[in-house]
Amino acid sequence: MRKSHQLIINLLALGVFGIINTEMGVVSTLSTVTKLFGVSLSTAGLLVSGFALGVAAAGPTMPLLFSKVNRKTAMVISLEVFILGNVVSIFTHSFTVLMVARIIPAFFQPVYTATAFSMAASLVDKGKAQQAVAQVFIGVSAGMVLGVPITNFIVSHYSFAAAMAFFTLVNALVLVMTMFIVPSMPVDNPVSYGDQVRVLKKPAMWVAIVLVMMFNGSVFGFFSYLADFLATVTHLSANAVSAVLMVYGLANIVGNIIAGRVLSTHPRDLIRLVPVLAFAAYFALFLTGNITALALIILTLIGIISGLINNADQYLINSEATTAPDFANGLFLTAANLGTTIGTAFCGAMLSHFNTRFALVSSLCMLVVSFGLVTIQQKISSNHVTD
Repeated sequence: MRKSHQLIINLLALGVFGIINTEMGVVSTLSTVTKLFGVSLSTAGLLVSGFALGVAAAGPTMPLLFSKVNRKTAMVISLEVFILGNVVSIFTHSFTVLMVARIIPAFFQPVYTATAFSMAASLVDKGKAQQAVAQVFIGVSAGMVLGVPITNFIVSHYSFAAAMAFFTLVNALVLVMTMFIVPSMPVDNPVSYGDQVRVLKKPAMWVAIVLVMMFNGSVFGFFSYLADFLATVTHLSANAVSAVLMVYGLANIVGNIIAGRVLSTHPRDLIRLVPVLAFAAYFALFLTGNITALALIILTLIGIISGLINNADQYLINSEATTAPDFANGLFLTAANLGTTIGTAFCGAMLSHFNTRFALVSSLCMLVVSFGLVTIQQKISSNHVTD
């Protein structure tokens, strides 16, 4: 790989970090938002759920619409929209305006992220495409796991406006670097919209979409309540919980690196293995979650497995639409966000009737379904190849 290509891939990872940080970092500001804007906590929560629904809605459509646009141009436009939304968020005193400033960028998150995945894959030899995508996924993991504590630190020590300014600064830095480092990348031989959408006629694609929803639901459904699990089941202090979440994030990055290498050589084996590994780890945590040392070891393993699943999700859908990578990446983002929403609701329903430990039961159920779907999806794909 040329050094210039590696520099661009690193920039894409940083860009995705800034985008995901803008999405997830707001989680830690909700109590501050209630005081600043005079709204309830549930209303403030719309800043998170509204963004997620915007991503889910835009996932299949926006990358499709931008699939014929110069990739550099698509990324620049997306970053400019995020910067504008963050600047408005710094100065507004209206919750309605703040909500709009969040939702509009949400529609451009799939454009930037899908383009980043596609661009990274196109910069390397075909056999190393998944490794390049895995490097971009490091930015996703960092944004999801580090975004909350970084933003929480800024809000608690400075202000909500300072946190929005941090988002703006990161996105602006990436914008400037993109304009100077990334060359013009017109789409050669663009695929018609009709041909791209036609990948939805493949039964294996629909099985892959549902499988991604189950995979992501099992991982992020429980992750949504991990802090509470560590506090109420493992009985860790607030500082210890933050440290464990940081270790989980670093383990997730390790999982991304491993996945990139294995998916390049043995993708079907990895996809068959991850639901088994995840089931074993979650079941072990269910049994030993109150034993601190064992729980920490198992959670580190779960962090690695989560990184494997993230990459497997993207591969599953992309491998069924090799002629329409941007559209496929958009479908992946929609399926992943819907899976997170469903998983969080399912795990939440279980713990509301029992306790946080039983959120793991919901994840285990989704993993059982996932294992069956893996078998079906691989059988359909094999038959398609044979035909």
